[in-house]
Amino acid sequence: MFKSTRRFMLAAAGVAVFSLNFSCTSDEAISPGQSSEALDQRIPSEVVNKLQELCFYTGDLYMQDGNYVVEGDIIISPAELASLTDEVNTTGPNGEQYRTCNIVSAPRTITVTGSGLTSTQDAALDMAVENFNQLGISLVFQRVYSGKADITVRNRTSSSAGGSAGFPSNGGKPYGSVTIYSGTDVYGLDVVEHVMTHEIGHCVGLRHTDYFNRSYSCGSGGNEGGCAIHIPGTPTGADRNSVMLACFSANESGEFSSADKTALQYLY
Repeated sequence: MFKSTRRFMLAAAGVAVFSLNFSCTSDEAISPGQSSEALDQRIPSEVVNKLQELCFYTGDLYMQDGNYVVEGDIIISPAELASLTDEVNTTGPNGEQYRTCNIVSAPRTITVTGSGLTSTQDAALDMAVENFNQLGISLVFQRVYSGKADITVRNRTSSSAGGSAGFPSNGGKPYGSVTIYSGTDVYGLDVVEHVMTHEIGHCVGLRHTDYFNRSYSCGSGGNEGGCAIHIPGTPTGADRNSVMLACFSANESGEFSSADKTALQYLY
């Protein structure tokens, strides 16, 4: 289990949306922050209550571009929140891979484009696309450079590290947007590849591997709640190498774990 002896804020006024947590080989770890943008926006109590009724953790709830962000990096639009129910909410043994209620209709080709990416992010996006295409699943990812794409990966200038994305629509389409914070570049190409692969994983329906207790990878937090369906064939023990852990280390390889591959190959 990941441990650290000292914590600090990555940026006092920044958002560590998909937060960093160093392993026990380091004595420093990144903890989530909250931006001035988030603090300036009041979230109605009925929205907070609705999310709590759905078992989402709201301690780090904030708004980004008119949408709600929960679990550190999951975007839920007001329309999506209105359509959510708590009818499907399953839990299981620690460490299993989980999916959302909605997944992408397959087979299909998913086009991916970048917008305003740094050179490191641009290279990492190619690597993330290749991570999915190496699996031989019924989703084929294609990098495009013009026109409208199914998923647009955008850079957001910030001293913070991390990213955010959302889940597929109930019509079977992948979530259409990924945000990557430019501060992630400081940690190198493999870490940026890891974050992009993680966020695209959300776009096609994967939840956090440690959704049942995010303190496993983040050092604090509990069950993230919401719709989480166990994916058959994934391990019942903790998977510390999963790309889909809620928080990531500074020495990530950027590659899927064997259980991540099993999860995606089962779904698609």
